[in-house]
Amino acid sequence: MKISLALLILLLAAAWTGSQGMSFRSSRAKCCSKEMFSRRKIPEARIQGYQHTAPTCSHRAVLVKLPKGLVCVDPEERWFQEYLRKQKKTNSAST
Repeated sequence: MKISLALLILLLAAAWTGSQGMSFRSSRAKCCSKEMFSRRKIPEARIQGYQHTAPTCSHRAVLVKLPKGLVCVDPEERWFQEYLRKQKKTNSAST
């Protein structure tokens, strides 16, 4: 009985630790380092979507989805702010 209880506790601990590690890796994968930032303006027609990085990331960034992958962008870039304004106008006009 003691052995099966100890085994159950070990299995639960391993499962919990594994799930915690996976969530840490997945949130980390959505962060951008300084070297990853694109300095160029991205044409609006190429942008398929965007997502802000997690608040736990060391650098604030936006992941911009392009046909060939993701690009990190500074959310304060003027061209990106203009893109957001246009998106907001388009969305408010369609509703």
